[in-house]
Amino acid sequence: MWYAIISEDHHDSLTIRMATRAAHLARAKKLVDEGRVLIGGPHPSIDSEDPGSAGFSGSLLVVDFPSLDEAKEWAENDPYVTAGVYKHVTVKPFNLVLP
Repeated sequence: MWYAIISEDHHDSLTIRMATRAAHLARAKKLVDEGRVLIGGPHPSIDSEDPGSAGFSGSLLVVDFPSLDEAKEWAENDPYVTAGVYKHVTVKPFNLVLP
């Protein structure tokens, strides 16, 4: 089943985010390689693809897991969580309707 992992950044966490980015992306890429990612990416803090020093307000990842518990466990072990980029992570079931 698909699960939405919706993460909210701590204010002023851009420096930590950038320092941890490679580990975060490498871990997510494993799911991509397994064909388990529908969509994923950050939420810029401003209306721009490259927010520069404004940074990001969080991230969204929609991914396939066998259960909600497994999706939550995966999300809790994200490098952005352990490094302190994210202040809150919500994981909930997602039904793909569109397109």
